[in-house]
Amino acid sequence: MLYFIPAWYQKNEWKELEQSWHTRRMHTEFDDTVKQVQMFHRSGMRDFKILLLSHTPNFRHFLHRQGVYHAPYWSAFDAIQEVRRKKAAVFSFHNLDWPEHIEFVYTPFVVIAYLENTKYAQINFGEAGNPIEVRMFKKNALSRRNIYDDRGFVSSTEVYDNGDIVYTDYLTENGTTKMRVYAQTGAVEINENCNSYLVFKEGDVCTTKTFEKTIYRDISEVILEVLYAHLAENNGDDIFCIAMHELNVLATRKIIEDKKCILSFYGDRYRIKDHEEGKDFVRSAGYLITDSEATTRYLKREMGEELTNITDISPYDARVDFGISEQLTVQKVLVPVDGLPDDRFESLMIALAQYLPTNENAMIQIFTRQAEFDLPDKILARIADVLEAAGFDRRMVIPEEKEDDSAENEDAVEDEEIPVRFFVEQCVDELSVSKCMREQRIMVDMRHNPDLYLQINCISAAIPQIVRRETQYMQNMYNGFVVTDFSMMPAALDYFLGSLANWNQAKVYSYDISQKFTTKHLLEKWKDVRASLEGTEN
Repeated sequence: MLYFIPAWYQKNEWKELEQSWHTRRMHTEFDDTVKQVQMFHRSGMRDFKILLLSHTPNFRHFLHRQGVYHAPYWSAFDAIQEVRRKKAAVFSFHNLDWPEHIEFVYTPFVVIAYLENTKYAQINFGEAGNPIEVRMFKKNALSRRNIYDDRGFVSSTEVYDNGDIVYTDYLTENGTTKMRVYAQTGAVEINENCNSYLVFKEGDVCTTKTFEKTIYRDISEVILEVLYAHLAENNGDDIFCIAMHELNVLATRKIIEDKKCILSFYGDRYRIKDHEEGKDFVRSAGYLITDSEATTRYLKREMGEELTNITDISPYDARVDFGISEQLTVQKVLVPVDGLPDDRFESLMIALAQYLPTNENAMIQIFTRQAEFDLPDKILARIADVLEAAGFDRRMVIPEEKEDDSAENEDAVEDEEIPVRFFVEQCVDELSVSKCMREQRIMVDMRHNPDLYLQINCISAAIPQIVRRETQYMQNMYNGFVVTDFSMMPAALDYFLGSLANWNQAKVYSYDISQKFTTKHLLEKWKDVRASLEGTEN
């Protein structure tokens, strides 16, 4: 059996990332474990299970969003709270025990309950329309926050004093308090009258076990106790794939000592140079998986030793989807700017502006994954200032506001109209990124390490790439160019945008490269890793 231990946490807390449907999504849910589970699940390989360490009362909805609703999992908090239900349930806030004469006011976003003309509660809903929390108020101050499980019961309740959280109670299915976590100290108090947890065995058979203590230093101690009790039921042939994260390193130190383990590195989630204690953890692993060749090189460099038990397996698979850019009259140039140094950003904007007069169909699509509300306006204002200082007309970035006609300017000669050529694409989740990429004609990524997901989308959509250095997804002079001198940018753009023959040639090479990153190929690499571990003694 292959066990996945994901890093699906709210920052560094043992909590899920679920949010109200109307709240702007500030993060992407996709990571390496999501893709790994998707590949195994969709390929029909059922010998895997997710080991979930965080409190995730809406986990069924998360699995549904990722297209793996029936993926098998074990939840530490289900064991702690003695939850036996598996399926999501239809649940209405009307079924709650409300005071008499309560009045509900339906807004476009939430439902607010009033009692005697005073705000009594606010019901928030998830993306599926299910109630995810009810906030209770006293004298217009938050006094309690009930968090609901998508299986139809209160999972936890937070108690507040003058708007500050005091403690959190985690409940069983029938509403009995299982444990209390104090906000100020983090200490955990187990209910002595309900001091057992579930130990699940094969075939969904489970027994109960008594907690070793009634007072714990923090919630992580409780999670570890329950986790290791569960793992005691497993055999020595199991393999554990651990997503590298601070909390996972804390939780799995004992596992890596006596189990066959794979460590999975994804982007900047766990930078080994910032975690010196993680180096021994890495050395103890049976195998290391990274998301790219760049991450592999970084890990070897920071470890200061030659690692032989390491390979890169892309967390994204390539799929042939040539997009619709050929059908558009405009030629969209995608330019990611997140993390781009200031000097490089300014040089790049000037180089792009120098090219635009030679191609009236080209449009610059500035790309960002950051969710800040007014970020597009800030980016455009910054570009306008840079170009104006370089002698360009800022109206090609920000359109001039038209004044109302008046008698005194009726005879005035109008200035030449300058078309806007710079726009901002703000995409947080992978779905919006893929939709955006289908309209792009070329991508220009001048960061040291180009965005992995964008590069995979480029070879899937057969889009040429202009980057600072060659990667496994871009071969120089074939499906793109390596450009380090910004003076070369106009010529590089004209090579692909000015000639359909050159663009089609890059399309063919992109297709050839994409065949190395299909789901079938990635699964074969996974099989090699598993075979390597299964052939070793721990």
